[in-house]
Amino acid sequence: MKGALTTPMLALIFFCILTEMGREVCFKHATNNASTLVQSLLKPATWAGIVFWGMELLAWTAVLEHVPLSIAFPLMALSYVTMVLAGAVFFKEAVSLRHAAGACLITAGVLCVGATGL
Repeated sequence: MKGALTTPMLALIFFCILTEMGREVCFKHATNNASTLVQSLLKPATWAGIVFWGMELLAWTAVLEHVPLSIAFPLMALSYVTMVLAGAVFFKEAVSLRHAAGACLITAGVLCVGATGL
């Protein structure tokens, strides 16, 4: 295993973040207007979320082959930021100033971890 974070691996980590966001958006969409778990499971959005999960699993496995876990996993914390944005964009969820500040702090921490891998 190489210790450096290469551009292709960084791109693959960002792909993992995006597929994780896609998965959660699909799952949230599937639960809207569903009164039971069975109704949610029967919606196409649930199955799209499962496909996103499978894609992320394959990509994440490839990342872990080449990038130390201590570098790769903290970078995945950017998914917290993308979830805040996705909630606001797709579901019109409110984002308070405190919430936005927290997302910025997460981003700052991720940048510090990412810089150690370069």
